[in-house]
Amino acid sequence: MTPESTTPYLIRAIFEWCVDNGFTPYLAVRVNGRTKVPLEYVRNGEIVLNLSTDATRNLTLGNEVIQFSARFNGASRELSVPVDAVTGIFAKENGQGLAFEPSGADTPDAAQDAEVSSATPDDEPPHPPSPPAGGRPKLQVVK
Repeated sequence: MTPESTTPYLIRAIFEWCVDNGFTPYLAVRVNGRTKVPLEYVRNGEIVLNLSTDATRNLTLGNEVIQFSARFNGASRELSVPVDAVTGIFAKENGQGLAFEPSGADTPDAAQDAEVSSATPDDEPPHPPSPPAGGRPKLQVVK
């Protein structure tokens, strides 16, 4: 039996820490085909969501999916975010939190890479993957 991922537990822990300390919990999400969010607010394949109790209704931080209702431009919307699409959770006020690696199969970059590699003719050598950007991942407050 494979142990469950620690990610949903860590998301709940940082969320509770934010609430206990009066901070605003923000969730950074890599949008994919299973992510149900307002697409007009997605930038570069990502969206940052306010999870505070004032901004959400019926928030459920589950092991597989995070679900809640929120208002966008005055209209109530139902949101659903798979836990494996979460790239971070942090406090708006001080940026403290955790960053997560998005799962490889569901990221837009992985799908794009798969299309590129399958389109390469057999007589051409495949291009080596480009190296990742240097440094550690960073979270930033989006206003």
